[in-house]
Amino acid sequence: MNDYVKLHVSVVLAGFTGIFGKLIHLNEGLLVFYRLWLAFLILCILFCIAKKFPKENFKDALKLSLTGALLGLHFLLFYGSIKYANVSVGVVCYSLVGFFTVIFEPLIERFKFSRVDLGYSLIAVLGIGLIFNFDTGNRFGIVLGVLSAAVFALFSIYNKIINRPSKSMLFYEMGGGALFITLVMPFYLYFNPVQTVLPSYSDFGYLIILAFFCTIGLYILHIQALKTISPFTVSLCGNLEPLYGIGIAAVFLGESKELNLSFYLGMILILSSVFLQSFMKNRCRREVSS
Repeated sequence: MNDYVKLHVSVVLAGFTGIFGKLIHLNEGLLVFYRLWLAFLILCILFCIAKKFPKENFKDALKLSLTGALLGLHFLLFYGSIKYANVSVGVVCYSLVGFFTVIFEPLIERFKFSRVDLGYSLIAVLGIGLIFNFDTGNRFGIVLGVLSAAVFALFSIYNKIINRPSKSMLFYEMGGGALFITLVMPFYLYFNPVQTVLPSYSDFGYLIILAFFCTIGLYILHIQALKTISPFTVSLCGNLEPLYGIGIAAVFLGESKELNLSFYLGMILILSSVFLQSFMKNRCRREVSS
């Protein structure tokens, strides 16, 4: 399979994650619990068949596991956003990852803020403001979506800093995320009681697909694409995820009927800020290389 095809397939798979958030009837906590544990167990089986488990020293394994906890928290907030609002709101709020990265990365890695990037990010904030006002009933879902983007920005930054082999990152981060959500679940279920913690047959089928294709498969395709395609092209293609997610939600869930002009204007502003940031960074790189 061509690496560009792999890249686009990974982005489409990412767009489907929101759909499963609506199709699966479990609350967001249980959904993430099963998603991470199923993904981790599938990985264990695959590594067992290959007879080669990733090995890291305790310090790096702990760092990766803690980073996986951030991923688990991101999943929890992301699916909470979808459950309390809808798929379109969740994936558009996810576009704010770039905004939070611009803020967090200089603080964590201790370099100077880019005023230009901050300016573009403020456009995204204006877009969120428009979306926030499109339906007062979805505001809590929007807040959760914004928080999920902030947490994923931290996850991405620390992933870049740790920079271990992809198999180790996949294994220890999934394990760390699964352990984190296990520790959180008793408190989560205390404040959000449910009649049963077991998924129905249909939910379990969706969870298997979500864990295997939209978690492990997505991650593997993404890594393989990065071997031959520049990180800039990968990130630019990743910006299409909200469009794929909204399109899929409109087709399968009929969400386009719930959205008004304010939502679409906000979405356009957010995506414009993302593409402008990507375009300007690519332009700067070309000027430096020339």
